[in-house]
Amino acid sequence: MGIELIGMLKRHEGVRSHAYKCSENMITVGVGRNIDENGGLGLSEEEIEYLLANDIRRVREELEDTYFWFAALNEARKDAMIDICFNLGLTRLRGFVKALEAMSREQFDIAADEFMDSRWATQVGNRALEVTEIIRTGDYQ
Repeated sequence: MGIELIGMLKRHEGVRSHAYKCSENMITVGVGRNIDENGGLGLSEEEIEYLLANDIRRVREELEDTYFWFAALNEARKDAMIDICFNLGLTRLRGFVKALEAMSREQFDIAADEFMDSRWATQVGNRALEVTEIIRTGDYQ
């Protein structure tokens, strides 16, 4: 695949970083990739794994840059915090002031209780139970 072809396709299809409806009213992303459920290509397993790896790396970097204590956590607790931040986003995670303060002091039982005492925990159910237990114990269950 030559650079000329890539340039031509980008020029003709356009390059979009966000999903949009194309002229045929199909959900499209990137350079004309039809990902619509009704007749689109969707994403391959390889593409899904690539996007997930990028998102995990981004969230890990956000947590490392934002919370001095994150680097000192063991891998299981880091993973639990990545899961929560992945779900909420960093802006909403910052709202968990008491939980984050407890994490900074390595008071993991308190942090887990604070995360569980939230609307988020009610909304996500078993996800909250699983990740807060990892925070509490430092181990995958």
